[in-house]
Amino acid sequence: MIEAVAIAASAGGPAALHQVIPRLPDSFPAAVLVVQHMPPGFTRALAQRLDQVSRLPVREAQDLDPVLAGKVLIAPAGRQMWVERRGEGARVRVAQKGPVASLHRPSADVLFASVAAVYGPRALAVVLTGMGRDGLEGLKKIKQEGGRVLAQDQATSAIFGMPRAAIGAGLVDEVLPLPEIAEAIVSLVIKL
Repeated sequence: MIEAVAIAASAGGPAALHQVIPRLPDSFPAAVLVVQHMPPGFTRALAQRLDQVSRLPVREAQDLDPVLAGKVLIAPAGRQMWVERRGEGARVRVAQKGPVASLHRPSADVLFASVAAVYGPRALAVVLTGMGRDGLEGLKKIKQEGGRVLAQDQATSAIFGMPRAAIGAGLVDEVLPLPEIAEAIVSLVIKL
């Protein structure tokens, strides 16, 4: 069973997230963790907008927030967010520097690597529209631990860089148009 869904996006990501997060049902049985490349100060507003239109509660993450099923945490711009196992549960850590070096803050590589370490085969990574290759190294860890990976297709991506890198590296289980991604997430989380 999937316990954590980690989503990464960059250019075009806010619009893409608005097509994914609001389509998750209020009974969604996994935690959702999001890295969206944005300038500092903008991720809180993104979380508030998504919260208004979603069935799941969405908020900008704070250090030591618990990772809970049916809750969406968005990494604050300008900071790293990663997951650590804490007793029976898990918590996010939010800090200037993460456990893995990265050019991006927040970084999909940092989030994905931590989700792989904590959740292993119970992890699902989703790569949405974006420039560059952030997330590629973290996806390798997700796959090594038996997790699953979805990527947005080229036709519906504003910028196909991040999905292209993941697909080209052979790390993606399924490539989908944006309107089908939420349904695929729900199907994988509920079926596996």
